[in-house]
Amino acid sequence: MFKLIPQEVKFFEMFVKSAENLLKGARVLKDIANDFSSLAENAAKLERLEHDSDQITHEIMEKLNKTFVTPLDREDIHELTAALDDVMDFIEAATERMVLYKVSVPTPEMKEIAEVILKQAEEINYVMPKLKEIKHSQIIGHCIEINRLENEGDRILREAVAGLFDRKIDPLEVIKWRDIYDYLETATDKCEDIAVTVEGIALKYS
Repeated sequence: MFKLIPQEVKFFEMFVKSAENLLKGARVLKDIANDFSSLAENAAKLERLEHDSDQITHEIMEKLNKTFVTPLDREDIHELTAALDDVMDFIEAATERMVLYKVSVPTPEMKEIAEVILKQAEEINYVMPKLKEIKHSQIIGHCIEINRLENEGDRILREAVAGLFDRKIDPLEVIKWRDIYDYLETATDKCEDIAVTVEGIALKYS
């Protein structure tokens, strides 16, 4: 009977893989913010990375459905998997709109928020390999930093939106950038969701 139960399902390894893919995406976003001359090429890279993220998510969910005994509660696995995938989705969606809207010059605030998202992705990569050990002391600091960065992102984007109206920018450009900023802000929010889920797991199992 026990042979019917998988002896090892590599959920933690797949979480790490998803986080690594997210970091690649955040680095491409930072490249875009620094140099719009390769926007179309980098947007295509992000589209491929987003597809990779979807594939990893599909693999985790498939294993979750087939695994009788899981190392974490099913709800925690589902929430963490979805949040990791969501961050990539919103990063890719933001860059897709930059291409569709034919945005020609990055704003200073976009450069700042891209840096925030990259730092969040780096923190997620630091914490994800530690999740298997489920030691709260090794995780909490990274989660706090991700949350701090989300607050910093909110501040930047509030100032960015205010700046759109203060600078007497063409109304069409205001609409374009407001939409792009919304997607980038949601990406920072989803990073915070990852931190909240990870910290909850650590508290539950440590």
